[in-house]
Amino acid sequence: MPGMKADLISANTLRSWFSQALSDMYRTEVPQYGTLLTLVADINASELADKPDQREALERTDELARLDLERHGAIRLGTAAELAMIRRVFAVLGMTAVGYYDLSVAGVPVHSTAFRPVDDEALRLNPFRVFTSLLRLELIEDAALRETAQAILARRQIFTPGCVSLVEQAEAAGGLTAEEGRRFVAEALETFRWHSDATVDLATYQQLKGAHPLIADVVCFKGPHINHLTPRVLDIDRAQAAMGERGMRAKASIEGPPRRVVPILLRQTSFLALEEPIVFGAGEAARDGTHTARFGEIEQRGCALTPAGRERYDTLLAQSRAAGGGAALAEAFRAFPDDVETLYRDRLIHVRYTANTSRLAAGEVPPVNRDDVDALVAAGWLQITPQVYEDFLPVSAAGIFQSNLGGNENDAYAGGGNRPAFEVALGGPVQDEFALYRESEAASLREALARLAGAAKAA
Repeated sequence: MPGMKADLISANTLRSWFSQALSDMYRTEVPQYGTLLTLVADINASELADKPDQREALERTDELARLDLERHGAIRLGTAAELAMIRRVFAVLGMTAVGYYDLSVAGVPVHSTAFRPVDDEALRLNPFRVFTSLLRLELIEDAALRETAQAILARRQIFTPGCVSLVEQAEAAGGLTAEEGRRFVAEALETFRWHSDATVDLATYQQLKGAHPLIADVVCFKGPHINHLTPRVLDIDRAQAAMGERGMRAKASIEGPPRRVVPILLRQTSFLALEEPIVFGAGEAARDGTHTARFGEIEQRGCALTPAGRERYDTLLAQSRAAGGGAALAEAFRAFPDDVETLYRDRLIHVRYTANTSRLAAGEVPPVNRDDVDALVAAGWLQITPQVYEDFLPVSAAGIFQSNLGGNENDAYAGGGNRPAFEVALGGPVQDEFALYRESEAASLREALARLAGAAKAA
């Protein structure tokens, strides 16, 4: 930040501290998460050993170093005030709201955004993301139940006074010192902690759960417990099989596009949510019960698609769903090119350009005319690597939510998106993910061309 004091630490450092602390806490709360991390590490090591071309591509774009760090979490908030404050908390960690996701299209009464880093350097250092959903109380048709939920949510405070104070301090000073940063991480962590005591009695919980399990998950607890942390795997089909081999109850199918030679967008799977003991009510009225919310998820990230690529993806996905899904998914996606060269030529993916340093090191002189980018790619002077998709898919997110909350699609909650209301609650606009990929591609091209020009001039 301009004018930052010398003793203030970077948001990138803070984000790394927080994501590690969150991972440590979640490993303690959900021991199977540790098993999941080991499983993913084993598969990734095997994939990199067996596929040197994949390793080389990851190294060339600085993707390899971030692979073991990569996590995304998910939380569900109940009020506009909670969303506005979490935006400020994540801003201290260098994370911005990117994208708007309407999950009501799949019968889940929330809309969402993803808080994540947005510039290439921050993503390289730590691409921590939190998929953050806001409950849409207006979609609850039962007026009395809706008012009950509103009253319960109005009584809670999910942020500690220390967290709020340190956010205000960071905003005023342009950051935090190392000592302040460690206190901030500890205070912010409390918002994400699991609590086995509900804030409602068992009857109220059951009433809210009857409307939708996610409503009960959001409304009935002290805060938005982190419900999963997701590592990135290089082969999710191997991970799906390995979960069963290690005694995990994997969900029946992988969400997202089918298996491909060149992965696109995002594929996700999970082990099913834990049934955990909960105390409902207090004192003599306390009753024991259970709640299922937290689970283990794995993701495989593929190429970021251009708007044209995403339009083709959405069309094929709709066709396959209309045909019943399953085998129809793979059949429909035969129409989507599955090699990098065609995907690039048809402008279906966003890429990063790099100058061919091997040819430069060998003393070869780049051509004087560097206006034709495609010709430079064809001649091997510019190398292209697909950009990693950093974002999410609403249908896939809804599928994960439904499978782990025990709910089914419910047309009663298919109310259509309301991005303006979400942005009012957030306190600002969400960023356009397509613009971010486009800007990153353009910046990489400028840098690569400048390097070629420098080599040509030196010659």
